[in-house]
Amino acid sequence: QVPLQESGGGLVQAGGSLKLSCATYSSYTVGWFRQAPGKGREFVAAISYTGGTTDYVDSVKGRFTVRRDNAANMVYLQLNSLRPEDTADYYCATKLWGAITRSETDYDAWGQGTQVTVSS
Repeated sequence: QVPLQESGGGLVQAGGSLKLSCATYSSYTVGWFRQAPGKGREFVAAISYTGGTTDYVDSVKGRFTVRRDNAANMVYLQLNSLRPEDTADYYCATKLWGAITRSETDYDAWGQGTQVTVSS
């Protein structure tokens, strides 16, 4: 089991920014998902092993950026122009094989999550 650990969540006003971090291993595709109160978990973004390919859900394109530093075994999700509807628990997950996907069932290991709250 690959240990994953998210950090960087917090309370921020609408329009603000946060940077989430995920400590992982460099050999995997990493996805970011979020789960808002009372809702199912949804795909947010993902980055390939090399960092050369990324994918974003439409609602965060242009506001969120995913990148990775394989030397440090870290993956980051920069959240800018935050909106109240971005409030959720954010999770990073690793995918051992294949290309980026948006399905949570394709991801093999998950972190415990970090909470992001955006006030209006």
